[in-house]
Amino acid sequence: MLDESLFDAPEALARADRRDLLRGAAEAGARVRTAVRHAAEAGIGGLAPEGRPRAVLVAGPGTAASGVADLIGALAGAAAPVTRIRPTGVAPAPGALRWALPGWAGSVDLLLIATADGSEPGLALLAEQAYRRGCTVVAVAPTRSPLREAVDGVHGLVVPMAAAPHGEYDAEASAAGPGTLWALLTPLLALLDRVGLVTATPEDLQKVADRLDRTAERCGPAIATYSNPAKTLAAELADSLPLLWTEGEAAGPVGRRFAAVLSELAGRPALTAQLPEALPSHGTLLAGDFAAGADPDDFFRDRVEEGETLRARVVLLRDRPGGLSAYPAARELALGHDTPVSELEPEEGGELEAVAELLAITDFATVYLSLASAPQP
Repeated sequence: MLDESLFDAPEALARADRRDLLRGAAEAGARVRTAVRHAAEAGIGGLAPEGRPRAVLVAGPGTAASGVADLIGALAGAAAPVTRIRPTGVAPAPGALRWALPGWAGSVDLLLIATADGSEPGLALLAEQAYRRGCTVVAVAPTRSPLREAVDGVHGLVVPMAAAPHGEYDAEASAAGPGTLWALLTPLLALLDRVGLVTATPEDLQKVADRLDRTAERCGPAIATYSNPAKTLAAELADSLPLLWTEGEAAGPVGRRFAAVLSELAGRPALTAQLPEALPSHGTLLAGDFAAGADPDDFFRDRVEEGETLRARVVLLRDRPGGLSAYPAARELALGHDTPVSELEPEEGGELEAVAELLAITDFATVYLSLASAPQP
């Protein structure tokens, strides 16, 4: 059961936050600024590439690397195909994971490695394989890590991962934490700006950091639920099955990351799909066992000993309003089945700023759900 009273008790939230998730979310903007500085010190701003890579390959463990690959793919669009190299192995431990280049990868391709750990032997082997194939290798990894030495050894470029301003928060949450995502993603955006695949100048990244800071102020633990978009969303998702419907290329990765961190950090299921395909693919859920009014059994049976049943709730996310939209049809479908709807739209600004705001709100909402759902000491 969700303890919603915790949302408006900042001191209780702080006591419950044993993994420092709120601090990780609040420090995302600072991590962007530090990452921009590290990218500049690594020489990314002075690169003079001869042309665009044919394809971009992204490798790394866990939710953070998956989110990095997904966001880069959306932001690059048609400029170049972006492929995530998924790990294999018998366990999710660093020593057990292995990565392999696709057979077609070669000298005209770019390999990006993103890891908050840096101790994975499999990533070092991948860098060596890429070197033999002639791929350019760029990695973002912790400063003192075996991977840094391995990439240096194959004449690749390594950017130190931006550390949290006040010390790392619990490693249990770091792979899915918002600060980790931005620490890994930011230097790679700066690199891809130099090669002409995305638009992410130092000025653009500064705007991203500013937007993350402003959103953190709106979503912080001291802000009451009624004026806090993250707490409001968390309260709305209590005892529900979120159906995350996204509109816009950049909103898709936000919805997929939201579903991933809801599962990993808050232990809650969620389904995601992009509009308009979400309407037929999720429409049956609004009329089945998860429908708001579903009660197929005897109305008069004793329910005292039964747990709460999850009911569907539609969450509409889009990166920037405007143009043709499936939002009206989505609302009509949901409300026609008595299904509640939550909506998230960013303030005006560039594409990167819009993505940053949506990521920040959904990350804070996930943290609040995690804290309010956990057993209290």
